[in-house]
Amino acid sequence: MRLRVEFTTEPFDLDEPPPHAVAAREVVQTAELDAVDVGPFGNTVEGRAAVVLPALEALVRASLEAGATRVSLQVNVVDEAAGDGA
Repeated sequence: MRLRVEFTTEPFDLDEPPPHAVAAREVVQTAELDAVDVGPFGNTVEGRAAVVLPALEALVRASLEAGATRVSLQVNVVDEAAGDGA
Protein backbone atom coordinates (compact mmCIF):
# COMPACT_ATOMS: atom_id res chain seq x y z
CA MET A 1 0.00 0.00 0.00
CA ARG A 2 1.19 3.50 -0.85
CA LEU A 3 0.32 6.55 1.21
CA ARG A 4 0.39 10.28 0.60
CA VAL A 5 0.43 12.45 3.71
CA GLU A 6 -0.07 16.17 4.02
CA PHE A 7 1.02 17.66 7.33
CA THR A 8 1.50 20.94 9.14
CA THR A 9 2.90 21.86 12.51
CA GLU A 10 1.85 24.86 14.56
CA PRO A 11 2.25 27.55 15.73
CA PHE A 12 3.25 29.23 12.48
CA ASP A 13 6.08 31.73 12.24
CA LEU A 14 6.21 33.70 8.99
CA ASP A 15 9.69 35.11 9.63
CA GLU A 16 11.59 31.83 9.97
CA PRO A 17 10.81 28.13 10.38
CA PRO A 18 10.18 27.37 14.07
CA PRO A 19 12.11 24.52 15.73
CA HIS A 20 9.13 22.13 15.49
CA ALA A 21 8.89 22.68 11.72
CA VAL A 22 12.62 22.11 11.32
CA ALA A 23 12.36 18.89 13.36
CA ALA A 24 9.50 17.62 11.20
CA ARG A 25 11.41 18.49 8.03
CA GLU A 26 14.51 16.64 9.24
CA VAL A 27 12.46 13.51 9.97
CA VAL A 28 10.88 13.33 6.52
CA GLN A 29 14.05 14.26 4.67
CA THR A 30 16.00 11.45 6.32
CA ALA A 31 13.28 8.80 5.92
CA GLU A 32 13.39 6.62 2.82
CA LEU A 33 10.27 8.18 1.32
CA ASP A 34 9.59 8.28 -2.42
CA ALA A 35 8.62 11.97 -2.48
CA VAL A 36 9.04 14.85 -0.03
CA ASP A 37 7.74 18.37 -0.65
CA VAL A 38 8.20 20.88 2.17
CA GLY A 39 6.82 24.37 2.09
CA PRO A 40 6.01 27.27 4.39
CA PHE A 41 2.32 26.37 4.83
CA GLY A 42 2.16 22.65 4.20
CA ASN A 43 4.21 19.59 3.49
CA THR A 44 3.58 16.41 1.52
CA VAL A 45 5.31 13.05 1.63
CA GLU A 46 4.62 9.85 -0.25
CA GLY A 47 5.84 6.29 -0.06
CA ARG A 48 5.16 2.74 1.00
CA ALA A 49 3.07 2.42 4.16
CA ALA A 50 5.87 0.41 5.79
CA VAL A 51 8.08 3.51 5.54
CA VAL A 52 5.51 6.28 5.88
CA LEU A 53 3.84 5.11 9.11
CA PRO A 54 7.03 4.90 11.20
CA ALA A 55 8.12 8.25 9.77
CA LEU A 56 4.81 9.79 10.89
CA GLU A 57 5.32 8.55 14.42
CA ALA A 58 8.82 10.02 14.47
CA LEU A 59 7.54 13.27 12.94
CA VAL A 60 4.84 13.72 15.58
CA ARG A 61 7.20 12.91 18.45
CA ALA A 62 9.98 15.18 17.18
CA SER A 63 7.59 18.07 16.46
CA LEU A 64 5.94 17.93 19.88
CA GLU A 65 9.29 17.65 21.65
CA ALA A 66 10.47 20.72 19.70
CA GLY A 67 7.48 22.82 20.82
CA ALA A 68 4.62 22.16 18.41
CA THR A 69 1.21 22.77 19.91
CA ARG A 70 -0.59 21.08 17.01
CA VAL A 71 0.35 18.60 14.31
CA SER A 72 -2.24 18.13 11.57
CA LEU A 73 -2.12 15.09 9.31
CA GLN A 74 -4.15 14.02 6.32
CA VAL A 75 -3.39 10.50 5.15
CA ASN A 76 -4.55 9.25 1.75
CA VAL A 77 -4.15 5.85 0.16
CA VAL A 78 -2.65 6.30 -3.30
CA ASP A 79 -4.38 4.34 -6.02
CA GLU A 80 -1.39 2.96 -7.89
CA ALA A 81 -3.58 1.43 -10.61
CA ALA A 82 -5.02 4.83 -11.57
CA GLY A 83 -1.55 6.34 -11.82
CA ASP A 84 -2.80 9.71 -10.63
CA GLY A 85 -2.74 9.23 -6.87
CA ALA A 86 -6.47 9.84 -6.56
